Amino acid sequence: MNGFPWLTVAGAVPLLGAIVIALIPGLPADSAEADRQARNAMAKVLALGFSLVTLVVVIIIAVKFQVGGPNYQFTESYSWIPAFGVHYALGVDGIALVLIAMSVVLMPVVILASWNDAEPGRHSVKTYFSLMLVLETMMIGVFAATDVFLFYVFFEAMLIPMYFMIGSYGTGRRQYAAVKFLLYSLFGGLLMLVAVIALYVYSARSAATGHHGTFLFSELVHVALSPTVQKWLFLGFFIAFAIKAPLWPFHTWLPDAAAAAPPGAAVLLVGVLDKVGTFGMLRYCFELFPSGAKYFTPLVITLSVIGILYGAIVAIGQQSMKRLIAYTSVSHFGFIALGIFAMTSQGVSGATFYMVNHGFATGALFILAGFLIARRGTDRIADFGGVQSVAPVLAGLFLISGLAMLSLPGLSTFVSEFLVLIGTFSRYKVAAVIATAGIVLAAIYVLWMYQRAMNGPVRDEVKGMPDLRPRELLAVAPLVVLLIGAGVYPKPVLDIINPAVRVTMTQVHTTDPTPAHPATDTLTTAVQKGTSP
Repeated sequence: MNGFPWLTVAGAVPLLGAIVIALIPGLPADSAEADRQARNAMAKVLALGFSLVTLVVVIIIAVKFQVGGPNYQFTESYSWIPAFGVHYALGVDGIALVLIAMSVVLMPVVILASWNDAEPGRHSVKTYFSLMLVLETMMIGVFAATDVFLFYVFFEAMLIPMYFMIGSYGTGRRQYAAVKFLLYSLFGGLLMLVAVIALYVYSARSAATGHHGTFLFSELVHVALSPTVQKWLFLGFFIAFAIKAPLWPFHTWLPDAAAAAPPGAAVLLVGVLDKVGTFGMLRYCFELFPSGAKYFTPLVITLSVIGILYGAIVAIGQQSMKRLIAYTSVSHFGFIALGIFAMTSQGVSGATFYMVNHGFATGALFILAGFLIARRGTDRIADFGGVQSVAPVLAGLFLISGLAMLSLPGLSTFVSEFLVLIGTFSRYKVAAVIATAGIVLAAIYVLWMYQRAMNGPVRDEVKGMPDLRPRELLAVAPLVVLLIGAGVYPKPVLDIINPAVRVTMTQVHTTDPTPAHPATDTLTTAVQKGTSP
């Protein structure tokens, strides 16, 4: 262990909170309604309190993180299953740190926004908020794990709380959506498990590990694998991550799950859980299988461009507000994958920054859509109209969040999308040019949704709609502030991301010096000189 176990504490706090909430004693069936409300309020306050403590711990980690220092910091490593070389090993670089920070910022916001998601009497309120805190532990663990087996455990375990949040607390075809989400994710997870086991076998044969099998990421990156083996193992990991992201054509579970999930759960699903897929592509597919990643780059670039256009075009035709937002995410994940597999410093930094910005922008939009749906009782866009006249604050924040989804200059998503397109254009000009059409399509689906829902004559069913209450405003305001602040001054976040990106790219091009694109070797030359292309 390297100093105080900050990452373990960050993951343990929400887990402790989940246990405390679960242990709140039940009430007899004939209890007064006031007693039930008091117990439910206690569960919500405890969930919010523990999530805020977790946020404070991660803020301390971020402040203590040394930009330009060792690549992995706050490292911990304990032998977990010695017979199989499994360790409880944690550590963060700049990429993992910003994603953990995004996760813990979203959690208290989601808890505030989800105050009334679990209906008392029909659902257990304390179970709902316990599941949220358990999920937060898994989210921190999956980004911080530096043992591949431990990463796999968190990768699969985080499915369980989300499955119950969708299946038990969702709406519409919630059970169908929950099962579909679980089956897709389990299928990808099983493919990755096969690849993880194969990695262990090859590590046991490698002199780099002393012929001892290991799952430690720091040792696996030095295991020499033939190009053929890398291609197969890359596919095992990549398909699991492409399903999780989701990247087209593995995306079909997302619209169903996001539409059926409660708004708070939808924020965590699209804002955080899906980022595990793109994070995994960058961390594991690149550094463990550089040759395999380069071999499949043209295919992934093609799928990314198709996903950008497909998600945007399908979003334009959606009648459901939640499904529209879900399809926009399919398009945005195409941009993230495009930036990652462009294999340039700008592209990868932009993709990482995009993961964070997308979490905040989608989170704000889903939360505000949830407030609208709770007031109107429907998520059909056609059932709204004239909301701007009766709830101007809600409509104004909805507009800012929507503009963030179309990457308006001045908002943080513009910076990340601009970096992705620049990084892609330096290697794949045609792909970058086609991808820019996604920006135009984004303007269509965002502005058309806003026009139909917020503008025009006030519908009779909307006339009595209240504006945002203080709790609701407190839930969404921090995300809007972050979107504007990081759009005006993104340097602090990029300063944390860029050193980790340079180390990752150096690892990829040092381990496998074959250029990712035969027409240019800009990045390889740059990392050898220690500069940025």
